[in-house]
Amino acid sequence: MLHLVGQTTSVETIPKKSQPASRCFVEPRSIDESRALRVVIIGSGISGIISSIRFRQRIPNVDICVYEKNSDIGGTWYENRYPGCACDIPAHTYQATFEPNKEWSTFYASSSEIHRYWKRVAHKYDCMKYVKLKHEVSEAVWNEQKSKWQLQVRDIDGGSTYSDQCDVLISATGALNNWKWPNIPGLHDFKGKLLHSASWDESYDYSGKRVAVIGNGSSGIQIVPAMLPKVAHLDHYVRGRTWIAPTFAREEIDKRGVEIENFSFTPEEIETFKKDHQAYQRFRKEIELELQSVHGTTILGTPEQVEARDVFLKNMKRRLSKNPELLSSLVPSFPPACRRLTPGPGYLEALTEDKVSMIASNIVQVVADGIITADGTHHPTDVIVCATGFDTTFAPRFPITGRGGISLADRWQKTPETYLSVMVDGFPNYFISLGPNSALGEGNLLLLIEKAIDYFTFCVQKMQRDNIRALAVRKDAVSRFTRYCDQYFAQTVFGLKCRSWYKGGAEDGRVTALWPGSSLHSLKVFAHPRWEEFTYEYVNDNPNGWIGDGWTENEKNKAIHVDYLDDDQVDFPKQVLNVASVRVGA
Repeated sequence: MLHLVGQTTSVETIPKKSQPASRCFVEPRSIDESRALRVVIIGSGISGIISSIRFRQRIPNVDICVYEKNSDIGGTWYENRYPGCACDIPAHTYQATFEPNKEWSTFYASSSEIHRYWKRVAHKYDCMKYVKLKHEVSEAVWNEQKSKWQLQVRDIDGGSTYSDQCDVLISATGALNNWKWPNIPGLHDFKGKLLHSASWDESYDYSGKRVAVIGNGSSGIQIVPAMLPKVAHLDHYVRGRTWIAPTFAREEIDKRGVEIENFSFTPEEIETFKKDHQAYQRFRKEIELELQSVHGTTILGTPEQVEARDVFLKNMKRRLSKNPELLSSLVPSFPPACRRLTPGPGYLEALTEDKVSMIASNIVQVVADGIITADGTHHPTDVIVCATGFDTTFAPRFPITGRGGISLADRWQKTPETYLSVMVDGFPNYFISLGPNSALGEGNLLLLIEKAIDYFTFCVQKMQRDNIRALAVRKDAVSRFTRYCDQYFAQTVFGLKCRSWYKGGAEDGRVTALWPGSSLHSLKVFAHPRWEEFTYEYVNDNPNGWIGDGWTENEKNKAIHVDYLDDDQVDFPKQVLNVASVRVGA
């Protein structure tokens, strides 16, 4: 209390009562300080390459490590080398939006050309500096006390295993990479050459051989016409009927007077694309527009869906004109797109050749020199090609253990649930590219991959900005997405009865592989995270830590700028001004 007595001033000190220790709100950090984060990416396929680029672009003070089990990057396009392996959508739609390739040699690019493209992207953006080849993550365990993922990593060449840890873990292993032999009695008693589409022996010469190709999924559809010219005879074992899709850019094909398997870009066209960006963009956008305009064919009862059968039927009739009797044994009862679609350049035409036998009778046994079918026929063969696909259950390839000791395998034992295909409750700071419910039955998959990775960066930006040590999706948000998926697919062709990897290889059941919407729909979904559907744990358990200590980084570093006054930084409300001017004039 201050007393004024004449000219004398004195201060009376009143002893303060002891206050209870208050919770810390002022965190010793600048409000815009970028906390150091370590991000580990598992896999260096397309998702891994794009992740390593975007995280370095958008997340300051980040330490990136990419573990790759193979001896080279590229994922699917490194591993799959079977004859005819190619992209089943046009190459100009199967590339990074930020790195267009004007030099695709063919309309449906081969696996080797796609692999070269992604290697070129990785080297251009200096990704290899962060990739550890022949290093396989064998275990990942969430440490609640540290809010970090504890990893076990196997050095494949050295044979040793060591520990690592990270703040953020990204699974970029993809879904279709765990191949397996089909369960056929006697398969490994076969004395000829046994091949699998996902583990091809490129040194083997099958010229002049009798070949059996088992499976008419996307791999089998590509293998049959590719092997045909060299073989003496080819037996094609077809378990189920399937639709073969019409090709994209029909006008371009007709203009050239060729079939799609012969659709190559001339050196002059490539040179035009390289020199004339506008011409390239026009062509690219035409293809993209066509690709993005077929979503209606997947929704039951739409005019596009109703008409699709006739469109597909007309296309298949045209391509089987040399042997039209085959049509009745190929056309399925279910509508187009229930199973994965592929245009299969040259496939239907190959089936009409004299040296091809299409066999619908089930395989009951493989013997030393051939295959025995249910009708009792023995089919001698020199080579068996299993184009029978992958493990499509989404079971983790190695143990991943989240909060409370729950394993991801157990969490997904009943059904592989996710939130927007990218996160799972109970697994903080863990993001999945191309996990359950992320593939597409139509549209542009590369667009979905890019937008999902953008979403990862939004989440990690929030972790840095708000000083969050653990970000996890809520269980009820996962449950809602699961229910949404089930209701959505009930109105689509994907939910109808047909054997498909979309349903884990079953005829009936949940659609667990596909995104519940179009790729354009995914673009909107991933654009703005709904932060209310997450839970957060903060550094030092201080939810107010985001606000820091009252300083900015530039102030502390004596590097203050007022560039917020620069014209290019000011948000001038020109549109509002224009509208107001119109009203005043009126």
